[in-house]
Order: sequence, then structure tokens, then C-alpha cells
Amino acid sequence: MSTKYRNWVGLLIFGFALTGSMAWRAILVFGEGQAAQAVEFNRDIRPILSDTCFTCHGPDAANRKTKLRFDTEAGAFADLGGYRAIVPGDLAKSEMYRRISAKDEAVRMPPVYSGRKLTERQIELIRLWIEQGAKWQRHWSFILPQRPSPPQLKNKNGARNSIDFFILDRLEREGLSAAPEADKATLIRRVTLDLTGLPPTPAEVEAFLADKSPGAYEKLVDRLLQSPRYGERMAIRWLDAARYADTNGYQTDGERTMWRWRDWVINAFNQNMPFDRFTIEQIAGDLLPNATLDQKIATGFNRNHRGNGEGGIIPEEYAAEYVVDRVDTTSTVWLGLTMGCARCHDHKYDPILQKEFYEVFAYFNNVPEKGRANKYGNSPPMIKTPTLQQQKQLKDLERKLALAESQFAKLAPELAAAQTEWERSLKRTRLIHWSITEGLVAHFPLDGNTTEQSSNAVDAKPQVGKVIDGEPDFAPGQIGLAASFDGKRFIDAGNMAEFGFYDKFSLGAWIYPTDGQGGAVLSRTKDAEKEQGYSLYLENGKVQLNLVQRWLDDALRVETESSLPPNRWHHVMATYDGSRDASGVKIYVNGKPQKLKVLLDELNQTFKTPEPFRIGGGGGPESRFHGYIDDVRVYNTALPTEAVEVIATSDSITDIAAIPPERRTKPQAHKIRSYFVEKHAPETIQQARQQLEALRKQREQLIESFPTTMVMEEMKPPRDSFVLIRGAYDKHGEKVTPGIPASLPRLPADVPNNRLGFARWLVDPSNPLTARVAVNRYWQMYFGTGLVKTVDDFGFQG
Repeated sequence: MSTKYRNWVGLLIFGFALTGSMAWRAILVFGEGQAAQAVEFNRDIRPILSDTCFTCHGPDAANRKTKLRFDTEAGAFADLGGYRAIVPGDLAKSEMYRRISAKDEAVRMPPVYSGRKLTERQIELIRLWIEQGAKWQRHWSFILPQRPSPPQLKNKNGARNSIDFFILDRLEREGLSAAPEADKATLIRRVTLDLTGLPPTPAEVEAFLADKSPGAYEKLVDRLLQSPRYGERMAIRWLDAARYADTNGYQTDGERTMWRWRDWVINAFNQNMPFDRFTIEQIAGDLLPNATLDQKIATGFNRNHRGNGEGGIIPEEYAAEYVVDRVDTTSTVWLGLTMGCARCHDHKYDPILQKEFYEVFAYFNNVPEKGRANKYGNSPPMIKTPTLQQQKQLKDLERKLALAESQFAKLAPELAAAQTEWERSLKRTRLIHWSITEGLVAHFPLDGNTTEQSSNAVDAKPQVGKVIDGEPDFAPGQIGLAASFDGKRFIDAGNMAEFGFYDKFSLGAWIYPTDGQGGAVLSRTKDAEKEQGYSLYLENGKVQLNLVQRWLDDALRVETESSLPPNRWHHVMATYDGSRDASGVKIYVNGKPQKLKVLLDELNQTFKTPEPFRIGGGGGPESRFHGYIDDVRVYNTALPTEAVEVIATSDSITDIAAIPPERRTKPQAHKIRSYFVEKHAPETIQQARQQLEALRKQREQLIESFPTTMVMEEMKPPRDSFVLIRGAYDKHGEKVTPGIPASLPRLPADVPNNRLGFARWLVDPSNPLTARVAVNRYWQMYFGTGLVKTVDDFGFQG
């Protein structure tokens, strides 16, 4: 028999212990001439108190009538000022019994207005319990389970495993006998459906019927446990409990990709992952030392909640909703507790205070997320999660790339010698202006004529905007001439440089602002500040990038912390990586990355627009640029810093060649080397470079094809958490720190008080709930009904 099979048999056998011995005792009945059996508090009395008394005399202090409590032992037996609700063994002195058995409605409990009423049987149970000494018990699911010994049987012939002893014991007491063993055709149908969710094929049935060996059934089970369908079957219920979906929910219900987490669950079952590891990795895999990709993927469990990307929502409200969802889901899935009922007030039935709910809330409130989810696709934090095949492809590509880089590096002496010879032969009489051409889609020298350009770039004379008369003026610029803008004129470049929120791009120019205000440098929008589209903008000397679908609730705006002084030349460039997030924007001034301030980070839909590409303004009369603009460049990629440094180096190739190599700046050296390799290097070097660039492109495209998965991450420092008065996101009460409800075992001393510590607490041997709840779910899966029928509620109402 396989280890996996033995483990599952043991798990189900242990289920008898985990649900408590009361589940297997005879049901208490009363009949004429029949002696009453012992009344048990957990089985017979607590359900009555929870259902009919806790509303007024339970855990919720706000709704409690008088000082009487029936949810705690101390409260139930307390001195109430000369009398007690319950006096063990003495009905006459037990005010509770007097009130529940009273004939007068004005005296009887529960009161008529409560809408609740005790049955005669319930009153009789309470009477017997008090007469028998009113023995109190902790709630059964909060008591650490003990493995029971199998009962003694008169006839053990039908017992093949420990579970059979319990079944046969009950049958003996009821005067019944076990049903005969099912025939082999029925057995294979049942076990195949149970373990794979699929019926057996005719060939599988025939093979099993033909196998007459003593271990035929065990071999069948082993084969099914090794089937990939086994993991899929087992995962279905877990995915449901984890609220797995391929869409975000709410009004738009846009698609998202969480299938890598789904596959992690399937693989975990197929690999027979221990349940403690299965738990820890899903709750806090990212916090494990040197967390693997799979361990990070596992934390997608708590990112499966719905995500609202609708316009007009309050992000802080939904950020709180997501954390509440995590607490609610985690507590029901692992603990079988309806902890979410304590969000707005103390729990009405279970011993969970509202403050304790928010102490658990604090464990899950450190995710660096925005309350407004992306309308389409995944929302941060998320990671790229390549499949095993993609990881292999990447490894192969990186090996080839490393070899190509090594081979290109070996050509360095030949390259240096060839470049030195070329520089000697270079004629100093003709200025050569060149810059990065990889990814270039538009280049406007603004010299009044065309200059040397990349073959794949747009090389057209811009048109003056139709609302302006006359030709643009030109004046000496940073590179040749520059276009002059007086706050009224702009240049209409037509339909080019169209980008959306998934597109990578870079755009920049040399600018000479003549006032402290600025205006639109480059744009594809009507109103360069607030209309749909994009713009590179100068606002009070600060460089902005605006990506707008709808202002203010669907837009992104970042700006530099520092302002540009007017009346001097500056090179400005913005890059965007297609992430829809402000963190994907970089702004450079004179080739140096700038510190940025995020003014708006709510981009959720594409900002494509029919407006043309404009230089020096938007479509309307507002926000026109004052000053000079030179050498406009647009790329269809997010350029790296090294490339931006080259573009921001205005020196011509001719001028750089005149500088001794040892005195050239790093950008100057890179610029002339890149130009030489592209234009004049020997064929062997050209081929090696092309091969290298092709491999780099393949690698980039492969990485871009990787699926993403939303995961858990921790903020540093942690976000403050508060009791939310009546559960309202904006009504902060007492500040709280992470903690465990007092009714449950304490956090182990050797674990951190964070999400990882909470995960380890869930599977600690001192926790009486986790194993019970897990076994009960599997019991429900295989037998239709759990040992505890309410699989998500092991509390007083369960």
C-alpha cells in the first residue's frame, strides 16, 4: 500500500477523535418507561443556550441584558445579588429553570418579543442537567482532541480497519447488521469517482474484474492516487473554499490570471504535500527564509478575493474590505470560525471580541496594495510566475546569451583597434549627429530640415497646427536649430506615437523654458493636463508625465521633486514600462534619473486617443509651451538609464572623436562606441552584435510572456491597524497590534508575531481546530456530509 494511501486512511480514522467522542454516542431520547441518560453540556445544553439565550446573555456586551451571561462558566453560575441563575443540583434555587418553566408570559424566558421559545424537550434537558449537577464543559471544538480507542465489539468479523469498529458498534447497539460488501464493479466505480472525480473506463473495469490477486483493490487505489486527476479532484473543494475565480467580480468582472496558484494547489495534492506545509506556504510562503517561486505563488490564496476597479469608488474602503475578506476566509477555512461576525461588534455567539477580530485583521493588513483594483488583469503586488517549461526556455536562452556575450567580449581588442583606426580617418569637417536608434519610432530634429535618422523612424516635416497661421520659427538650439514656441503656437505631427497602458514607451526632448510655468512639451491629447491621452508636461518647472483615461479616477500623474531653472537648456525624458502603475514611470533630466512624487496612481484603462501627436502644446489653447524645443525622440520601449544618458549627450560624434579616449565621459564613450558598432564596425563584429541583440530580444519577449500571479507581500514598516467602529473603514477606534483571540491557544513563544507566526500557530499541535476542520472537509467530500454538518462553523452555532 502506498504511503499516500496509508496517510489518507489514517487521516479519516483520526477524524473520529477530532470531532469529539460525543459524535458517536447514542442520541438522547425520552420514551415511556425509558430511563434518562446522562445529559452532556456540549451536546445537549450549549446548543440550546446559544440559539435562544446568547442574543441577550451572550458574548456581545453591547446587547447584553443585565449582568447575566450564559456563554461563560463564571457568568452562568455567578451571584446575581442574592440569587443565582443556576445552582447545581438544586432546581428550586435555580432562577433560570423557574423562568423558562413559568406559565406567566410576563415572567417566562425567552421573552415573547424575542420570537424564540423553548420546546418541552429542551426544558426537560435543562432540568435534567441541573439535577445531575450542571457540569460545565468548554466548547467541544476548543478542547484539544484525543485519539479514542476503538470500541469493543461482540462480533469483530466485519471489521477491517479502525473506522469499522465505530460503525459496527453503533449498528450492534441499534440491532442492525452491516450491508454486504459491494461487488467489484461497484467498488471500482465508487473509488474512481471518489479519487479522480471521473468514472472508470470500460477497459479499467475489465482489468480490475480480471485481477483476482488479494491486493487488487489496494493496487487500484495506488494507481488512482498516482493519477494527475487525483490532484484536480482534491483541489476542487479547496478552490471553492479559497474563492478562486478567473475574474475580479463586481460590475466589470474583468479577467485576471490566478491559474498558477490553482496549479500549485493541484500539484500539492498530487505530491502528497504535508498539511502543515500546505498551510504555512499559502498563508505566509513569502515570509519563509529564501522563499522559492512556488512558495510565493502559494500565497495567492489570500489574493483570490474580489477586486473592485469601478470608477468613483473610495480606495481606502475597499482596501479594508479586502483585509476583512482575508480574515473571514482564513478563519472559516482553517479554524471553522465565523470570525467575520465580529467585524462590527463582539460576536453574538462565539467568544470573539470585536477588538480581537481587528488584532487578527492586523496580520493581513500589511499588503502594499491599492484599494482600487486594476479593472482588467492582475493588481499589485504580483510577480511573474513562469511555468517549468518557460523556466527551462529561459535557462537555455540565458546560457546562449552568456555564450554570445563571452564571444562578443573576445572581440573587444579587434573592436577597439578598428574604432581607433576609424576615428583617425574621420573627417573633422562634417558634424555627425547620432543617438540611440533601437526602438526609435519618431525623431524630430526641429532644424527646419531633415538630418541623419534611423530607417525605422518617422522622418517627416511636422505640420503647423491648423489653428495657427504661419510657419514655426527656428532659432539656435542645443543640436543645430530648435523650434520656438510663444505660448500660442504648437506643431501637429499627425497620427503617430500611439500608445496604450500596456505599451512600453519613452519620449523626450531638449527644452529651454523661458518662464517659470512651462506647459506641454509633447502630447497626444486635447487638454494636455486632464483630457484622455498622454503628455510630457512642465508644471511650475517640474517635469510631469500624465497618462489619462478619465480625470481623476482613471489616470496616472508623476512629477519630479525638483524644478528646472528657466532660461537654460535641459534634456528631459520619461519612460513607461506598461505596468499601469506609477512605479513603472521614470523621468530623467540631463540623463539622470530624478526623485519622483506620485500625484495620482489610478490608471485602469487605456489612454489611447484619436488626437494627433503634438509638440509644444495640446489641442486646446491652454497649456502651450513658452520657450524652445529641440531634438524630439519617441521610442516604443522603456529605455534603460544607459541609453537615456547617451540621448542626453548632445555632443556630435565628430566632437567626441576629437576628445582623447581617456578624457571622455562614460556617456560620450558609450555613444561613439554604439555609433561605430552600428555603422562602421567590421562584419564579424556586426554579426556578433546582431546575434547578441537577437538573443536579448528573445529573452525580453519570453519574460514578457510569463504569466503573473497576485501574491502576498509585507510592508516595511507595517501599516497601522485600528478597531473600525461598526466596521466602517473611516471610523478608527483603538489602535491594535497583531494577536490571537483569548479563547484560543496562545501564539507559540518561538514564532514571530506576524503572518508567518500566525501560519505556524494554525498548525501548532496545541491548536484544537485546524486538524478537526480539515478532516471534516475531506469527510464531507467523500461521504456527502461532514462529521460536523456546518463545515465552516465549529462555533457555538455550528
